Amino acid sequence: MAHDERGHSHSSANRRRLAIAIAIIAVFLVVEVVGAFLSGSLALLADAGHMVSDLLALVVALVATGIAARPATDRQTFGYQRAEVLGALFNGLLLVVVAVVVAIEATGRLFSATDSLVQGTPLLVIAVTGLTANIVVMLILRAGAQTSINLRAAYLEVLGDMFGSIATIVAAVVILLTGFEKADAIASLLIAAIIVPRATSLLRDVVRVLSEAAPKDTSVAEIRHHILETRGVVGVHDVHVWAITSGAPVFSAHVIVNRSVFAEGRTGALLDELGACLTDHFDVAHSTFQLEPVEHAAHEDRHHD
Repeated sequence: MAHDERGHSHSSANRRRLAIAIAIIAVFLVVEVVGAFLSGSLALLADAGHMVSDLLALVVALVATGIAARPATDRQTFGYQRAEVLGALFNGLLLVVVAVVVAIEATGRLFSATDSLVQGTPLLVIAVTGLTANIVVMLILRAGAQTSINLRAAYLEVLGDMFGSIATIVAAVVILLTGFEKADAIASLLIAAIIVPRATSLLRDVVRVLSEAAPKDTSVAEIRHHILETRGVVGVHDVHVWAITSGAPVFSAHVIVNRSVFAEGRTGALLDELGACLTDHFDVAHSTFQLEPVEHAAHEDRHHD
């Protein structure tokens, strides 16, 4: 129950963070588009395109968080928490697409024989404004990014855009001081190089959840050791640890116990002890144990991990 209340609290807070972030990004997106046309800067227009991807990512994250908060049903027995993971998958792929498009465009500009006329001052002012918006949004999302893979995806989108704003600022300064307009293309290639590793890391975490692998920071061997140290337990098999979404690990196992546990009516106490162990030491949101007497375990078809 405490886990459910804590999860609901996190979900509500994350939705508020996302709603505020969407409002800020939407306002500064309009500013960047207008600024791009006023300054004649393709770099600023490209950065505005990146901000569009940010806005889309935040909207997807908000929708996914709302769906994930819906209660479980007889059909969706774990609820809709996987919606957050699917939202993160979408945003991770979007990051990759943005990186590829930016890299292709930057390469084309870098080797282009002609330069475009860019007004450095408007470019610099609007890029600084965009950077300010990105920093504010990142501060809003940072706390939620620690507990939600969905918010982490949105956070990485905005982080990538922040680097884009910094690169645009540097390019604007170089253009103002030297007139070297290729600085914009070089900065764009750096942005793409920064985005890809973050997108790869995010997608790796998404695949881990969707493939029902053990959570990254969870040691199955350590959990097995804790169970075996519990009084009355003589063996454990069919151990499974996976996650419905980030921060929500699930555990199941068959636990072989002494006959005395059944004879003395201590099964309930043992289940409470095992459940408390996993909650306290491993922060497992939901655990299921099948208690088996030794004679039953001896003829069961086991599938050991």
